[in-house]
Amino acid sequence: MKLYRAMDYNDMSRKAANIISAQVIMKPNCVLGLATGSTPVGIYKQLIEWYSKGDLDFSRVKTANLDEYKGLTKENDQSYYHFMRENLFRHVNINEAYTNIPDGTETDANKEAARYEETIKELGGIDLQLLGLGHNGHIGFNEPSDIFTRDTHIVDLQESTIEANKRFFDTIEEVPKQAYTMGIGTIMSAKKILLVVSGEDKAEILHDVITGPVSPRVPASILQLHPDVIIVADEAALTKF
Repeated sequence: MKLYRAMDYNDMSRKAANIISAQVIMKPNCVLGLATGSTPVGIYKQLIEWYSKGDLDFSRVKTANLDEYKGLTKENDQSYYHFMRENLFRHVNINEAYTNIPDGTETDANKEAARYEETIKELGGIDLQLLGLGHNGHIGFNEPSDIFTRDTHIVDLQESTIEANKRFFDTIEEVPKQAYTMGIGTIMSAKKILLVVSGEDKAEILHDVITGPVSPRVPASILQLHPDVIIVADEAALTKF
């Protein structure tokens, strides 16, 4: 693991965006594994700014997102498809046909999981996978468990996740109870992994991820076993070091 210390969230976003932009420049037809949530928003803003200045070209880039809520259409403003479109895709010259996100409307979970795994294989694998870190160490929707999941699969969202997400919906009944997510094995198959962490509330779990035992109870701890992991964290997230 390589650990880069950033001053704050904005500095973390710039440093992480630098790593992604270098990947795009070095391999214009690279495959980027992308994440959603609040943490990567600043990264995407920086990439859009550099694209607007003519420093980046996304025309040959292909993408595969980590996860998607089951039951939400692309048009739903809480879907991750909508998130990616609003926070990155519609602002750069990426070919929409080159973007890949699990289909939340597919009711056959096994069928969709197999399709998405095959899609990633057809892309040639992921060159760089961007990850955020959950408070309990989850990556994607891979929550603490007794085993490390292997491939893309469907998960039942924990009550804490449903409770945290209810602010985005009119009623708690509308909050998705399941999601499709890349498995730990899928994530670990990426050639390079970029983990971004911000905030003092992530300090303890980040310490466990880096220094603790590798355990499915802390899913992100598996990253200790990957040959090429970069962590960019701000000062607040590194208070335990």
